[in-house]
Amino acid sequence: MRSRRSFVRSITALSAFKLAAPELLQAMPRNTNNKEGDGFTFLFQGDSITDGNRSRNNDWNHVMGHGYQYIIASRLWYDLPQKGFHFFNRGVSGNKVTDLAARWQTDTLDIKPDVLSILIGINDTSAFIDGNKDFTAGAYESGYRQLLQQTKRQLPNVEFVLCEPFVLPVGKVKDNWQQYADEIAKRAASVKKLSVEFNTVFVPFRGAFNKVLSKAPADYWIWDGIHPMPAGHELMAIEWMKEVGKKIKFIR
Repeated sequence: MRSRRSFVRSITALSAFKLAAPELLQAMPRNTNNKEGDGFTFLFQGDSITDGNRSRNNDWNHVMGHGYQYIIASRLWYDLPQKGFHFFNRGVSGNKVTDLAARWQTDTLDIKPDVLSILIGINDTSAFIDGNKDFTAGAYESGYRQLLQQTKRQLPNVEFVLCEPFVLPVGKVKDNWQQYADEIAKRAASVKKLSVEFNTVFVPFRGAFNKVLSKAPADYWIWDGIHPMPAGHELMAIEWMKEVGKKIKFIR
């Protein structure tokens, strides 16, 4: 009788743990050296474009938010269920590189991703244009580099995916287009430079958005010059999968 009661208590505790903290189950130790991707953890980091109104609790209906990261996770979870992938979204609306640094240990390093995708830069750009000279392109590159160095020290096998920041001439961005275009270009160049320096996957989002302007106007792809429309997020997911698939061969 005693062993039966103990068994029931154990099962009850495990069920409560699953309901209360599904992401804690995802964060349990995993095989992070499997080149075939079994058990891989994918982490998306960034600002509001990545945040996508994601849930901050155990609501699995919204855990990835909406947007490119949701499309990517959905597709890979569907196509490769045998791989046992884990996906995390830790984008936070309004974040700049300095904000990432403040939460990097908890929201990145503690998760121990195998694939770390980063999209950051539009808020750094806007802050500089609005007059805050602490957010120069040089400061952006320096802070970004420090994050990558810190991550490599603690997670030497991590695969970085560095995503190019972008804008299109819509809304307030269009009102100050030349400055936005110039400043985002500087930060995009920094991301490309860091990608070469750290031998990462580079996703040319900025270039991809510029190319599709021949198909439809800017506000078809990005509604306010910064945040993509549904078609824009689909474009991002396609570009991400294409570029990541060149290096991580089980992704098609």
